[in-house]
Amino acid sequence: MSTGRTGLRAGLTDWVIAGCVAATLLVTGLSGQGRAAGAVLGCALLVSGGLALAARRRAPIAVLAVTGACALGYQAAGFDVPAVAYLVAVYTAVRAGHRAVTIAASVAMLLALPFAALISGSHDTAAALAQARGALEVAWLIAAGAAGEALRQAERRADEAERTREETARRRADEERLHIARELHDSLTHQISIIKVQAEVAVHVARRRGEPVPEALLAIREAGREAARELRATLEVLRDDTGGPPRGLDHVPELVRRARTAGLAATLTVGGHRGELPAAVDRTAYRIVQESLTNIARHAAATTASVRIDHRPGALVIRVDDDGTATPGTAPVPGVGLLGMRERVTALGGRLRAEPRGEGGFTVQAEIPLERTS
Repeated sequence: MSTGRTGLRAGLTDWVIAGCVAATLLVTGLSGQGRAAGAVLGCALLVSGGLALAARRRAPIAVLAVTGACALGYQAAGFDVPAVAYLVAVYTAVRAGHRAVTIAASVAMLLALPFAALISGSHDTAAALAQARGALEVAWLIAAGAAGEALRQAERRADEAERTREETARRRADEERLHIARELHDSLTHQISIIKVQAEVAVHVARRRGEPVPEALLAIREAGREAARELRATLEVLRDDTGGPPRGLDHVPELVRRARTAGLAATLTVGGHRGELPAAVDRTAYRIVQESLTNIARHAAATTASVRIDHRPGALVIRVDDDGTATPGTAPVPGVGLLGMRERVTALGGRLRAEPRGEGGFTVQAEIPLERTS
């Protein structure tokens, strides 16, 4: 949505600039002296050269050629008007990175302008050369190209600085996750293991003696087992994000097969044409499916689950449904997994919907845009 608004504003700006240049050229031409036989054609070329700038962002080389041809045309028609539109086109083309083509076109313009002035028939050779120098001063041409190149380099440096900041922030986040994983492994894992082992031994001893096992002891044993599984899964996620190979959509079928092995009738459907995905989107899609299937297995009391991945123009949509016990009247408690999914999707400019369905069961749907506004 924001990308569309930005494009609309840029298009309106280009049209305003084009209109102003066209009006300036026309007024300058009409206030000049030489415009006898070719008055209508010259005026048309003046306006056309200015209005062509409306397409300068989309087709800088084509606009360069059109404005150059219009400048030569209205010079040949007897209009002694500076090639302002061509200078703007030079700036735009150089900014877009087309330096060699722009230099070649500008040299050709410098050579052709005196001949265009001669064609008008109102000047001798010396006057034609003087008119050509006035129509397109070399200094202005160099200034336009230099301005475009300077801005292009500034934008390139800004992009590199932004990428460096993102990479630094990502590296620091990875280091922090690895530090947290080590701390959890060194401290919390040990303590939970002791609780679990002690509870297992106590239950085993009580049963060997034929004594009734207290419910509290059984609850402690189950809680220890569950805590150990949760902690192990958390450590796997933390370590996988930092040191392991990156996981993406190519690994989703493995998640679905693993869910089937655990007794869940899981299916996977992929729609649309898959193009090149940004790495962050690829990883986030994998995490959404992974966390959704994990939640279904642990909390949903479901027998079936369906995973659908749609590759749409400009967006990736992931939807995971189950037939569990969730109903619209039972709002889900936002756990760490759900909050983590929402944070990942929001960070990429997307939206996440996680809620019970009217017919029963739970749905997680994420829509992640593939293009971000700079």
